[in-house]
Amino acid sequence: MKRVFALLAATLLVCGAAVSSSSLRHSRTVPSAAAARDYVRIGDWARAHGVQLHWLKREESLQLVNSSARITLTVDAQEADVNGVQVRLLFPAVYRDAQICLSQLDLRTTLDPILAPPASRSAAPIKTICLDPGHGGRDPGNHAGPNQEKKYTLLLAQELRGQLVKAGFKVFLTRNSDEFIELSDRPDIAKRRGADLFISLHFNAFPQSGVRGAEVYCLTPAGAPSTNARGEGGGSGSFPGNRFNSKNMLLAYDVQKSLVRSLGVEDRGVHRARFAVLRDAAMPAVLIEGGFMSHPTEGRKIFDPAYRREMARAITEGILNYKRLTEGGG
Repeated sequence: MKRVFALLAATLLVCGAAVSSSSLRHSRTVPSAAAARDYVRIGDWARAHGVQLHWLKREESLQLVNSSARITLTVDAQEADVNGVQVRLLFPAVYRDAQICLSQLDLRTTLDPILAPPASRSAAPIKTICLDPGHGGRDPGNHAGPNQEKKYTLLLAQELRGQLVKAGFKVFLTRNSDEFIELSDRPDIAKRRGADLFISLHFNAFPQSGVRGAEVYCLTPAGAPSTNARGEGGGSGSFPGNRFNSKNMLLAYDVQKSLVRSLGVEDRGVHRARFAVLRDAAMPAVLIEGGFMSHPTEGRKIFDPAYRREMARAITEGILNYKRLTEGGG
């Protein structure tokens, strides 16, 4: 699997030249001119690398399959299913001449990091993890009745710290009590204390109580739109955290996969955003939205120590899998 997707870069130049901006005007979805120039015919790429392509519904959806991967893509959609986990694309898939095309940026920073993890046996081992309990002090975060997000992010962080320490990591928190810490200070704390990973912990809420599920965010690559721009600011250029685009995506994917499979929560997918704590991270970083406090069933679980223990275990398993892949463990 790794060898197949490691050949991606060479393929992109050929496929990119074959799909021009003008040819994509016949698509039902028309990307920006710059994005259109960088679209790749996924069928050509699949044939070149021995990946089978199967239409699920002609001109609408297809699967890319080999011995260890199954990717489902849909025309005009930004959602991809990667081995059963929802991953939000930066640009929608487009249709032309009986083929689906994807942006080079998505192949390079969304799919390739997951399917061909950036592993190196000479890579520095992951030893120290910074956990960032969201909100605190005068910033309560989301509310569900009397319950405030800041309380439960800290409780989850404390539980997660214990499990990560048992797994062999050194762990510290950006806050250990109900105190306010500026967003810009949180990744700086991680940098000063030599963290190898930065994990920001949050819980969602929504006016409609039926919304539920977990989602994980990593930093948006330069020049791409975020899949959630809520309060992100900062423009669309490059930030310090973009040095880790591939590892950010792999970490987000591994954690989301573990949350969905271990907890059985609704899969809200892997997303991109330029949140301040992700923009300025000097190491691979993700922001976890562990569920909706506002959902009558999921909220009760979040407030339950036993469920938070299960959630911490799922996050730990995701981190351990990421560590195995990036340190060359196969």
